Amino acid sequence: MSASKPLLVALAGQQNAGKSTLFNLLTGARQHVANYPGVTVDKKYGQYADAEGAVRTVDLPGTYSLTSFSLEERVARDFLLAERPDVTVNVVDASNLQRSLHLTLQLLEMGLPTVLALNMMDVAAGRDIRIDQDALARRLGLPVVPTVGRKNQGREPLRQAIRERAAANEPAVGTAPPVDYGALEPAITELRTALDALDSLGDTPRRWLALKLLEGDLQADRLLASSVGDAIAQPLLTRATDLRTAFAAAQGRSVGDHVVACRDRAVTALLAGVLSGAAGGRPTLTERIDRVVLNRAAAPFFLVLTVFMIYQVSIVWGYELTTYTWPLLAGLRELIAGLLPAAGFLNDPYTRAMGLWLVDSANTLLNYVPIFLILFAAIAIIEDTGYMARIAFILDKILHRFGLHGQSTLPLILGGVFAGGCAVPGVMATKGIPDHRARMATIFAVPYMNCLAKVPLYTLLLGIFFVEDKTLMMFYISTMTIIFALLVSKLLTVTLLRGQETSPFVMELPHYHLPTLWGVLRRSLERTWQYVKKVGTVVLAVAVVVFTLLHVPGLPAERSAHFEQQGQAAVARFEQALAGNAYHEAVLGGGAESLVDLLNFETDYKRARLNAKGEAGSKAVAERFETRNPSFYALVRPPSADQDARQASRALRDLARVRQTLRREMREERITHSVLGSIGRGLEPVTQFAGFDWKINVALLASFAARESSVATLGVLFQQDDDTNQTLEQRMGAETAAGGATALMAVALILFFALYPPCLATTIMVKVQTGSYKWMLFSIVFPTLLGLAVASLVYGIGTAIGASGIQVMTAVYLGALALLIVVGLIGGRRTIRRGLPA
Repeated sequence: MSASKPLLVALAGQQNAGKSTLFNLLTGARQHVANYPGVTVDKKYGQYADAEGAVRTVDLPGTYSLTSFSLEERVARDFLLAERPDVTVNVVDASNLQRSLHLTLQLLEMGLPTVLALNMMDVAAGRDIRIDQDALARRLGLPVVPTVGRKNQGREPLRQAIRERAAANEPAVGTAPPVDYGALEPAITELRTALDALDSLGDTPRRWLALKLLEGDLQADRLLASSVGDAIAQPLLTRATDLRTAFAAAQGRSVGDHVVACRDRAVTALLAGVLSGAAGGRPTLTERIDRVVLNRAAAPFFLVLTVFMIYQVSIVWGYELTTYTWPLLAGLRELIAGLLPAAGFLNDPYTRAMGLWLVDSANTLLNYVPIFLILFAAIAIIEDTGYMARIAFILDKILHRFGLHGQSTLPLILGGVFAGGCAVPGVMATKGIPDHRARMATIFAVPYMNCLAKVPLYTLLLGIFFVEDKTLMMFYISTMTIIFALLVSKLLTVTLLRGQETSPFVMELPHYHLPTLWGVLRRSLERTWQYVKKVGTVVLAVAVVVFTLLHVPGLPAERSAHFEQQGQAAVARFEQALAGNAYHEAVLGGGAESLVDLLNFETDYKRARLNAKGEAGSKAVAERFETRNPSFYALVRPPSADQDARQASRALRDLARVRQTLRREMREERITHSVLGSIGRGLEPVTQFAGFDWKINVALLASFAARESSVATLGVLFQQDDDTNQTLEQRMGAETAAGGATALMAVALILFFALYPPCLATTIMVKVQTGSYKWMLFSIVFPTLLGLAVASLVYGIGTAIGASGIQVMTAVYLGALALLIVVGLIGGRRTIRRGLPA
């Protein structure tokens, strides 16, 4: 091997063996590691350097075997066959060697130079399991290295073993095969002899390929045909079929069942005298805990309690922290406003208007950062303890009744079962679902989850309309979306996806672990930072587009002239009021520019006073503004003995009120006549049945580009006056109440948003995963019609019977739950569970 060429190392192992943690340990990569099945869907790359050079490391998908049954298995196997890594590190769970070594034998059958990493040795020791590592190494004929990835133990010995194994340059396959397949050996030998004569197969291991052909592995059939051509491959495939049929007839079982049984005997022989200790001893801590949390009666209770506590701690209690973050964001707005060009009398410079628009868009979402910090920390704790896998096991009993698969759990969790996910990785994760029907149903179910981007709108509406019922409403929202997803999945699987095959669900339940403080904090900060970056990119980009569409084509010339005339009349009245006043020259001597400076001074002062904390803060504000312009300050805070100052101050307040009114009216008319406003109003004849006005329509349109944009757009549509620094809840609450909006409208909006089509990025991912523009279009049209129908029906019935918002939400929830129970009374599919005693 060339010294300049990096060593290629592949990490292969079963799920929950700690493979991804060991990958991080080897490479130093900051890869997310979750303690539930299927976290590694794609292979991941990393690199480290030792004394002899660079080592390129690949983290393959976690898999139980190297068949072609699932996508994870195909990805891992195809990489090993095509890339032929210099060393394959087989990461096994030291506390479950009987199961883990099945994959080891398959790696050896592929002729791969292998190092066995006995990971999770601390768990094995905790269960009093003792392993004779030297004996195991002799029997397997490969290096065996003990590691504890999560405690950073074993990195250097493993790196050294990798180098030694690569330097040994041993033959790919030893003289003796790792497994004797008994009655199947003659058939294997016959096919292998035929394959040995085919040079075009390259480095493909012949004995392994012969075995796969006998098993009827379709991917192996395709590999042979693509390597040697159909003309040569067809006679071999026909002979393999004949041998397979003859074996099944003679032995009374399939080749696949025979192969598994032979490997199981081989593993048992390998471990004879190697393992000692706790076999048959007292139950482990994991087993004792699972007897409670996975109890048939108690499991649903613990699951619902977990979801409820996550929302209570993060959404309800976490929202209280926004009372501390909002003043900081308001102060940042003031700082940026001071750096931008000054406001005009009626029209602001474009850079100021755009700049404050972007600041308000970002601030509206950044105010929820405390909620997400707590939310992500809670999810990280559930992942690290191992309960996330139990959630998958519990939910599989429900999912299979609605056409989904146990492996649908991970995409749904990534999509936001706990309102902490994103539909894009959720849809991507569906690649690991082995049967087509469940995979397609999951793709369309994931967007119904409470992704991270939906939380701000829910929190906003609850803060305005459901202050007293916030906890109950969040519980409804968090669980109702799951109900909707299951019902839609069932509808699709009995209609559009009917007839597709399903398959058993095989999963792994890891041992329970105490999460580390640093691990929880790191993931919470990283995920929150991803949210902040999204605010700084996608949301702000959407804000620019929305700003442009809300300002084009602008006010008609006659309306602009009308407002300008009213402004001039107000200035004339002000000038008349100051005639003969001692402050006339100070205010009007500089012309119109001086008057605008005074008005901006007065606006800045009022806003600063609102943000001031206590008497000391108010005093500091007064001192700062008096120093800034003593003449203007005398008019803003006139001395009681100065009659001229008091008279000028009253006139100034009158002018400021007229200016504020004119600016607000101009802003609303500009938006009303804009491109986006016209679209929003054009939709009102349809959306009015759900209680949505044009502003809500505009926000929903903007949210198609990015969900967060719904709140950001509302934040600027319900704009604050120049002399206030109110939260969006305060601004929107006051305006919607004045316009007759009710909690019933909020319920309709929540339901529509829960059923709304996925964002633009998710629809693109739907196209990628399905390979069809028709399915992508379906993912947009169907949820839109469904959401609008549900929202309109709820709003119409609620209005007709005079029900309150919480009453209607409760009725919808109970009705949907009842429908779910009725639909779910259909037979399901068997689940295969691994990792716990039967």
